[in-house]
Amino acid sequence: MTSMKLLIRNLARATTEAELKTIFEAYGTVQSCSLVMDKETGTSKGFGFVEMPKQGDAKIAINALNGQDIAGSKIRVKKAE
Repeated sequence: MTSMKLLIRNLARATTEAELKTIFEAYGTVQSCSLVMDKETGTSKGFGFVEMPKQGDAKIAINALNGQDIAGSKIRVKKAE
């Protein structure tokens, strides 16, 4: 069974990688977590990726978190292409 990489969009700019990881760890093991940063400002671009080793956990996380309000932003979660 292969891991699943998730794309998380519309994150609040203040959300950190650690916070993102914690949110997804409620649904299973998080293999990796990365926010996409603006090279010039060093701030979050408002999206990132979470990789989960178990596809079942990842699917539960998508269903549970897509559209949830996190730090004032309704996040969008889907399988990364």
